[in-house]
Amino acid sequence: MPTKKLDFKTGQYVVYPTQGVGKLVRVEEQTIAGQKIKMIVIDFERNHMTLRIPVDRAELSGLRPVTSVKKMDEAIASAKGKAGAKRMIWARRAAQYEENINSGDPMKLAEVVRDLQRRSASDTMTFSARQLYLRALERMAQEFAVLHKMDVEGASDKIEDILGVPKEVDLNAVEEDDGTAEDSDDEE
Repeated sequence: MPTKKLDFKTGQYVVYPTQGVGKLVRVEEQTIAGQKIKMIVIDFERNHMTLRIPVDRAELSGLRPVTSVKKMDEAIASAKGKAGAKRMIWARRAAQYEENINSGDPMKLAEVVRDLQRRSASDTMTFSARQLYLRALERMAQEFAVLHKMDVEGASDKIEDILGVPKEVDLNAVEEDDGTAEDSDDEE
C-alpha cells in the first residue's frame, strides 16, 4: 500500500495524537540493532518530553502538521452545539471521550468539550468528567495557541469565552480591602 510522504521541517509545530502539540527539533540518524534509521525528534515542552519517531512510521503514528485556522474555527463552532445524547453508561462514554482525546482530531476534541462543558455557573462536574474536559480543552488550546501565536492558558480562556462557558466561582477567594474603610476607635 503506497503511503504519501509527509514533509516536515525543523522548527515546525506538529501534532502527535496522544501527546498534543510539539516542535520538530531535528531529523537524526540512529543505529538500532545494526540498522541506520532516520528519526524525527519532537520536543513537547509542556510535558517535558522528547519523542523520537522513525520517519517511515510518522504517518502511521498519526503525526500531522498543526491544523488550519479554518478547521480550528469549524471545530470551535461545533463545540458550541448542543451536547450529544447521554444514553450510554458513564464508563463507556468516558472510554469514548478518552479515545477522542487521544485521536488528536480537532473535531473529536471539540465533541468532548461540547459534551462536557458547563452550561451554567451552577453546573457541577464529577472529577473524572472535569479531567476529561480539561484534557480535551488543553489539546484544542495547544493548536489554537500555535495558530494565533499566544500562550496555551490564554488560548484556553479564549476558547471558553467563544463557547460562552461560564466562569467558575472561586469559593476560596477573599475580597481585597480597598483601603477606604474607616479607622476603628483604637486611636485615642
